[in-house]
Amino acid sequence: MSDNIVLEHLRAIRSSVDRLSEDMQEVKGRLGILETQYASISNRLDRIDERVLRIEKRLDLVEA
Repeated sequence: MSDNIVLEHLRAIRSSVDRLSEDMQEVKGRLGILETQYASISNRLDRIDERVLRIEKRLDLVEA
């Protein structure tokens, strides 16, 4: 009888671990998407910063 209880607990644990593994795969996928989006936004901001700096220099708002 106790063997059945142990097996039931082991099956429940395995099921939980499987669900956690699936969740982790989803989280990793979403994180990858966020990293890609962050890199894209960061590059765009860098280009905007360079353009603003050039404009400021042309208008003599900052030292060259």
